[in-house]
Amino acid sequence: MDFDGEEILKVLFSLADEEYRDFQSTLVPNKSGVVGSLVPGDKGIIGVRMPRLRALAKEIAKSDYWEDFLKSGGHGLYEEDMLKGLVIGLAKCPERQRLEYVKSFVPTIDNWAVCDCFTGSLKSYKKQPELIEDYVNSCLFSDSEFTVRFAACMLMDYFINDEYIDSTLEKLSSITHDGYYVKMGVAWALSVCFVKYRDKTLELFSDCRLNPWTQNKAIQKCRESYRISLDDKELLLKYKLKS
Repeated sequence: MDFDGEEILKVLFSLADEEYRDFQSTLVPNKSGVVGSLVPGDKGIIGVRMPRLRALAKEIAKSDYWEDFLKSGGHGLYEEDMLKGLVIGLAKCPERQRLEYVKSFVPTIDNWAVCDCFTGSLKSYKKQPELIEDYVNSCLFSDSEFTVRFAACMLMDYFINDEYIDSTLEKLSSITHDGYYVKMGVAWALSVCFVKYRDKTLELFSDCRLNPWTQNKAIQKCRESYRISLDDKELLLKYKLKS
């Protein structure tokens, strides 16, 4: 297969699932379903299930044309964005080169689904988070909602460990962006921190440094987790804040 933008587009439409398209369109704001031909500037959803997107991304990443695909302008489609994020994570390349593609891709993210899938795909940073630490830090105070969510999700995915937990909690608590998807990302990350570092996270809750909405949402997510004891779920109620 030639991995130019038009060929990829044909493949994506051939994999479209109408039922999944309609379902996914209800979950991702500002992404309506695309049927038939594209309208210029369309940023909708074709309806390709993730296993098929991942398989296609692997095929592209193994080809000699993966960089051509990443550099192609595309059509602004949800699935194209997903594919590019997955290919960046899968590509066999020096980490310095990957980081440049990360930096180019993050400003284009405009929804939570692409953001979260992208951060989860950057598995090469699991063993070497220090390679992307400075860039993540630079994203924490961006004006862009999804750039800050990217940073929060990266902290959750790669910086909750013995070496980084103190700085991760400090960084999460210092995020001031008021966007809904930022606050949800921070709350999600804090619930993971509580699972792995209960006492340290509980200390943060007791300090009341988080905005009430985020702290209460983090506590809610903790209480919904099967990895947290019933006693701790009851204890966490004491740390809910008045809005």
